[in-house]
Amino acid sequence: MTVVSSAVLPIRTQEDIVRVRQAAREAGVAQGFSLVDQTKLVTAASELARNTLDYGGGGEVEIVRLNEPPRRGVRLTFSDQGPGIADIEQALKDGYTSGGGLGLGLSGAKRLSNDFSIKSKVGEGTQVMIARWR
Repeated sequence: MTVVSSAVLPIRTQEDIVRVRQAAREAGVAQGFSLVDQTKLVTAASELARNTLDYGGGGEVEIVRLNEPPRRGVRLTFSDQGPGIADIEQALKDGYTSGGGLGLGLSGAKRLSNDFSIKSKVGEGTQVMIARWR
């Protein structure tokens, strides 16, 4: 697997969520993603960036363009030092929310991605990795 490019963006404000969406779309375009795949990547990125800000108190995302012949992909890793998630299995269920949202952020991002992993420790924060491949 070859890393084509990598960038780390802060997630501290609503404007940062917009920047994450734009950077995810640009990475998808650069990797030759179809419009549908770009939209899936951007939607998942938007949900996870919002979770990072709203529930994690802010953090960052690493956006990596990957070549793994014959496929190309984009991997996004969201990290925060927030309160963490006590029950990851429950948090991944549609409709579960610890706030006022619809409870579709994590489960929706998982469905929109080809690869998905989540690590979280109460009191230490959360890391969510997604990847979309072409």
